[in-house]
Amino acid sequence: MANELNLNDQELVRREKMNELRARGIDPFGHAFKRTTDSQAIKTKYADKTKEELQEMNETAIVAGRIMSRRVKGKAGFMHIQDKYGLLQIYVRFDNVTEEEYEVFKKGDLGDIVGIEGTVIRTDTGELSVKATKYTHLSKALRPLPEKFHGLQDKEEARRRRYLDLIMNEDAKRVAFLRPKIIRSFQKFFDGRGFTEVETPVLQPILGGANARPFTTHHNALDMDFYLRIATELPLKRLIVGGMEAVYEIGRLFRNEGMDATHNPEFTTVEAYLAYSDMRGMMDLIEDLFRFLTKEVLNTNQVTYQGNLLDFEKPFTRIHMVDAIKDQTGIDFFKVETLDEALKLAKDHEIIVPKHQMAYGHIINLFFEKYVEETLIQPTFVFGHPIEISPLAKKSPDPRFTERFELFINKKEYANAFSELNDPIDQRERFENQLKEKALGNDEANEMDVDYVEALEYGLAPTGGLGIGIDRTVMMLTGCDSIRDVLLFPHMRKNE
Repeated sequence: MANELNLNDQELVRREKMNELRARGIDPFGHAFKRTTDSQAIKTKYADKTKEELQEMNETAIVAGRIMSRRVKGKAGFMHIQDKYGLLQIYVRFDNVTEEEYEVFKKGDLGDIVGIEGTVIRTDTGELSVKATKYTHLSKALRPLPEKFHGLQDKEEARRRRYLDLIMNEDAKRVAFLRPKIIRSFQKFFDGRGFTEVETPVLQPILGGANARPFTTHHNALDMDFYLRIATELPLKRLIVGGMEAVYEIGRLFRNEGMDATHNPEFTTVEAYLAYSDMRGMMDLIEDLFRFLTKEVLNTNQVTYQGNLLDFEKPFTRIHMVDAIKDQTGIDFFKVETLDEALKLAKDHEIIVPKHQMAYGHIINLFFEKYVEETLIQPTFVFGHPIEISPLAKKSPDPRFTERFELFINKKEYANAFSELNDPIDQRERFENQLKEKALGNDEANEMDVDYVEALEYGLAPTGGLGIGIDRTVMMLTGCDSIRDVLLFPHMRKNE
């Protein structure tokens, strides 16, 4: 069997030790073990105690963890075990545990999981430790851990085997525990503003709520094709029609598109909708939210990320998309009145316009992406998106534009928000225009959602809505450069 598994020498030795444990009557893969404390609690509770004070206190502790280092010399040895909070030193002496327990300790391997009962001490070198009076083997590691300084330097390998990354890499563990804290902070903010957290379907029969290419699947019992949702927008706005007034959802979205440092096909967003608000109300809400998040998570409103000091305390810049383009290029698209004129400007600036984007608004957006995005470092609201790229946003007084904005931080979009389109006649026309784009080859165009238009016909109050990318926000707050480092299990290419 061992040869069939193609085991190396270390793995063969570990299997022999597994069999030795069985011969001693010890289950190599153990049983439940009741702990009374952990590494963090011990370090916190006894941080100010001297060696002599601890001897006098004679405090007992039962801890458990994975062996990360060990050194044995004769009748005594030290090891460090790791639990979810970090490392704790264990001191094991031959005359303090049974003979069998000491033999098991001596033959233990890095990676084994053990339970320790003993007294809290401070060693001669000053390190808080537990002096073992009982040693319990809990689980045998049949593979050796990676060598600490070289084994998981390959980031791709670390992402594929996140369990090893979490064992060996303190920063990976820091991010893993900080991400849920950040999500709790989102919830705390919206709950505190009177929003209700809800859940909407992941499987959706109609493509809508965003411009994106979907994943498709088939439901056998209903004999229907479904999309994995690309947005939560349309179900949430139905809830506003129903009178819930303030709702939000933190959930996974799925987009069958490219992958890079800020894009994964499966990602997490928060969308929120507030009746009787609008685009500017959403600006105020998002500005307050990011101040809350940075203070709650990092205890500061100044965040250094990718070499830039981002200031969330100052009022966020607010600028119309056309004015932002004019600042960078000198071109004023407010004065561009014909499509031919816009197409000529695109050609003069070497901007390729796809056939399904041969429209005034699409060309403005292409200019923005080429000339403006890279300049937006400090938190900036860019508003006034063209109607062609905003099928769910209310029109501005200038009907070429909408009451929509995006929040840019450090050159990337973090939020998308608008005054929601609540005119059912206008909404139907927008959906029909999206169908025309789909016919011209735009795989990301929305489909006609007849039920949603019908919901609007019952009356949607003036409403503001927003969507925020949680993964990107976590990247910024944890200092990670790749979305794959804030996802515990990112999607990866096959390992050939």
